[in-house]
Amino acid sequence: LMTLKAVRALGRCDVVLVDELVHRGCLAFARSGARIIEVGKRGGAVSTSQVFIEKTLLASAQQGLTVARLKGGDPLVFGRGGEEMQTLRAHGIAVEVIPGITAGTAVPATLGIPVTHRDFAHGVTFITGHGAEVDWAALVRSKTTLVIYMGLRNVKAIVSSLLRAGLDAATPACLIENGTLHTQRQLVTTLGRLCGAGFKGPALVVVGDVVRFAYVSRREARAA
Repeated sequence: LMTLKAVRALGRCDVVLVDELVHRGCLAFARSGARIIEVGKRGGAVSTSQVFIEKTLLASAQQGLTVARLKGGDPLVFGRGGEEMQTLRAHGIAVEVIPGITAGTAVPATLGIPVTHRDFAHGVTFITGHGAEVDWAALVRSKTTLVIYMGLRNVKAIVSSLLRAGLDAATPACLIENGTLHTQRQLVTTLGRLCGAGFKGPALVVVGDVVRFAYVSRREARAA
């Protein structure tokens, strides 16, 4: 999903560094003759180093070229856009951030899940499913909707952590793979029955009462 502002900007760029998770249909908006550089990053696969990405951005900009760093979702939500922006600005390069549409709100919306709701969730917390230690007990106490990025590989541990922290096993939960694409698949169930079997990712996990709004077919409901 792209904003019109992003489409217009892409059409002005000489160089485009594109992430693995960006749908290649987005490149239709790049100008003819633009140099497209694949800088893939995907969990469990060989990824382009962050050092290479930042050096390429800097080198291209220092040649006087207009450069786009095209990311999946929003560049400043688990996208390392902040690090890249800091590097460029430290070398005197002008940077404009064009906000994207983050998976944390867009993907649940494909099933009709509102991450906040006046009667069910007064807030939403975005967290990563790997990396830094997470205070699961604090998250449970917050009573916010939990949206977990990059959680597929650790879904069993995530479920166990939330249950140990006191979250009810009957809490609605879902796992959504390839959100917004024609290959999207989902499992809408409860926290106690949530698992990643049969999914390859990328996937998002949503936990909270708002998941009860998810629209699923009869077949999917039986499977859950």
